[in-house]
Amino acid sequence: MKLREIAYSRSGDKGDVSNICVFAYDPADYPVLAERLTADVVRAHFAGLVQGDVVRYELPNVHGLNFVLDRALGGGVSMTLRVDPHGKSFQSLVLDIDL
Repeated sequence: MKLREIAYSRSGDKGDVSNICVFAYDPADYPVLAERLTADVVRAHFAGLVQGDVVRYELPNVHGLNFVLDRALGGGVSMTLRVDPHGKSFQSLVLDIDL
């Protein structure tokens, strides 16, 4: 099952840090997210794009998970030649993870 089947996401950035939030459509699916969508899974999915740590924060009151990806944007908006310097595509990329 793809993550996008049970969740949606949002992303943001600050400097060279990307922030991706994933929220379950149905609160009943939150335990599946919490069990299967680990920081290691996200780190492996973004291997090659993210050079630093991936830290997960649980947000059970809103049925979501927040991932902070360090050294993820090629140095930040003013430092990178990436087509997507803000990492906005990360929110779509994360939804392609197989749970």
